[in-house]
Amino acid sequence: MQSSSPAGRAGRPRSAAADTAILAATRAALVDLGWSKLTLGDVATRAGVAKTTLYRRWAGKNELVVDAVAELFDELELPDRGSLAADIEGVVLQFAAILARPEARSGLMAVVAESTRDEALRERIRTSIVERQKRMVLEGRARAQARGELPPEPDPTEAARTADLIFDMVAGAVVHRTLVSAEVANGDWVRSFTQVLLWGLTSRPAESAEGDG
Repeated sequence: MQSSSPAGRAGRPRSAAADTAILAATRAALVDLGWSKLTLGDVATRAGVAKTTLYRRWAGKNELVVDAVAELFDELELPDRGSLAADIEGVVLQFAAILARPEARSGLMAVVAESTRDEALRERIRTSIVERQKRMVLEGRARAQARGELPPEPDPTEAARTADLIFDMVAGAVVHRTLVSAEVANGDWVRSFTQVLLWGLTSRPAESAEGDG
């Protein structure tokens, strides 16, 4: 599990205990108040720190919520269940369970909406959440290749492109299922989704008769 370390500003050394308390207080405020009513003052009171402490660490509410939600996703771990299919099912169920938590659901939906008008916020979401979790795709693919379930990918550029695509497919499907469609990602759905994903991973891509041109 990775540590969530929000980017701080220059000044006195950071306190890990204060960061932990602030991020936990932010998630509690998201549950109790929702994103629209959450304020940095309320978070500071809940965390037992001065409001200036928050402003030294985060530019505003959006950035704070991104880091609070990112810490939840850092709980994700790729289980070793003995097969690629079982590993995928395990991590997708974990992902869906996190998205079912009210603090993750309200926080993620809010900052994604805000990021449509804020490029810096979009970049923070990419670096704090998306890029950090792509590690599981790389780990899972390497494990499956070692088992002989997937062929090796000697081209690093193509391997990176494939990893991005796998992550987009998994994250996009689970987010849409749980947050957009508001449906449960239960065991049956996860197994069906995994079968479709594996079909794409293990099938050889069809070559176009006309080429790329």
